[in-house]
Amino acid sequence: MQNPLSRRADRLSARQCLLALVGLFLLSAAPASAAEDFKTPAISAVHVEWRAALDQFKSEIATRPELTGRFTFTSRRRLSPSDPRLMPAFEQLNAITSPLFSGISRSPIPVLLPFDVATYVRDQDSGAPGATIADYQSGFGAAEMFAAGESGYDALFALSRTVENGAAERVYAKPVEVQITGSLLVYDITDPVAGRGEAVRALQGQFPDIRRVIREGFVRYYFTAFGVPYVVSIHCLDSVPRADRLACREASSVAERFIKGLRIAGGRPQRPRASRAADLAPRLANFSPDFTYRPSGEIIPNSGYREQSGHPDWTVYSQFRFPLQDAPAFANSQSFLNWGDCFHRGRVPPPTRKGARYHCKSNDKPLIFDESAAENYSYPWQDNFCEARDFEVGQCASGFGHQGQDIRPGSCRLRNEGADRCEPGDFPVVAVRDGVVLRSPKHAAVTLLVNTRAEHIRFRYMHMDPAQLDADGVLNDRRVAEGEQIGVVGNYQDHPGGTTVHLHFDVQVFTREGWLWVNPYVTLISAYERLIGGRGREVPAEGDAAKEAGTATDPAMKAE
Repeated sequence: MQNPLSRRADRLSARQCLLALVGLFLLSAAPASAAEDFKTPAISAVHVEWRAALDQFKSEIATRPELTGRFTFTSRRRLSPSDPRLMPAFEQLNAITSPLFSGISRSPIPVLLPFDVATYVRDQDSGAPGATIADYQSGFGAAEMFAAGESGYDALFALSRTVENGAAERVYAKPVEVQITGSLLVYDITDPVAGRGEAVRALQGQFPDIRRVIREGFVRYYFTAFGVPYVVSIHCLDSVPRADRLACREASSVAERFIKGLRIAGGRPQRPRASRAADLAPRLANFSPDFTYRPSGEIIPNSGYREQSGHPDWTVYSQFRFPLQDAPAFANSQSFLNWGDCFHRGRVPPPTRKGARYHCKSNDKPLIFDESAAENYSYPWQDNFCEARDFEVGQCASGFGHQGQDIRPGSCRLRNEGADRCEPGDFPVVAVRDGVVLRSPKHAAVTLLVNTRAEHIRFRYMHMDPAQLDADGVLNDRRVAEGEQIGVVGNYQDHPGGTTVHLHFDVQVFTREGWLWVNPYVTLISAYERLIGGRGREVPAEGDAAKEAGTATDPAMKAE
């Protein structure tokens, strides 16, 4: 007779085997949920040390003894720790600075600006005449843009060369624009070149962890204060100074002047925010009959910088409206498709007339010299985030890439029957979200800042006509609503007709080292699906025979 314990062990063993077999069956039968699963970004929320900020503000005001009693630093103990009335000094401060920095009390973090509150309040109380705003801002003029929201704030200031008293002679002739961002939210992205900055000894007494780095076209100074990450940045080139080109070494002296002037200018304590882990992004259930797209990271072969591959990223960084008003639209390459210049690598043979056949020297893809070619205006979409350009992109393998995604409008209008170029001006470009414009006069790029409780992100549009943007008032500090027209698809690059008719669109997220470019391709796919009311189908990577044969992992097969 078998021992009961032995019989029980046999039953357990059989059950375990059965479970293992069921598991293997489920794994083999279930469709793979890899590349085509869109996900939301992981975002960390920092804890704000408001008590330290209050002590800092008190010490700044103490430099003017005549202001004793002007601010109340005694806390109201009976209130909740998240009640903004707990620290009345910040209420009083916001009341003073809000006429200069509209909406400053919306910021859930201490607002650091190059603004001498103590001297300003003293002069206002005494009626001192003749001072300009630059006198309180280390020579920087009135804020070109200031936007505070539920996740922090962004501001833009400019310094003219004429006010740099005591500074080394600057070659760059135009005013230097300085951006500052402080954020409660930090995007958790894989950043292969993070932490390569250098310590800034001259500023460590003010901000002990401050570091300087030149990356993605900006010199950046990043530091932590009151538990919050702040970044000061200036667009520059790491090269010799010129009157028409700001060198990063000149930009650094301006940035350090800016940072030395930083003081607490406002903000309001609020309830702590929770971090958010990455999750599956929502998608439409029904499929579009015609919209298809290549996988994220699949760029045209040998179109990358030094023949690098693309950067797969299946993150939907924001749920926004598609940036073109109407469908259809076609995301693909400008340089390495028909009429493209192959990023100056050479065209073989050099085309001289419309319809001439050629290919890029770096690959053998057959092309024709005609911007209106059908392939340019057809599906599937194709990623070109890491396509060859001379722009720094930390997410791309070589450190250089395109920074964004090119999008052609629905069709091409030729000037005449024999023309090989499309005419711009027919297709409206719209704001993807409610936000604030960051754009100075004559600049070619429009940046839209979005600052809500759930995200701190920005979007950049390029190749619209700067003169028309100026005329339409698409300038710093303008508020726009989602879906509002901000321009039309153009071909401006240094001059009208400098590129094909298309919209360059990119996405930047805030990290502890500042605003960094991330691949917008899947975010755009998600937005386009909502615009057309149908889900796209992923077209297998070129040369993938298994997928071309229609395996069970093909999303098009799963939809049938």
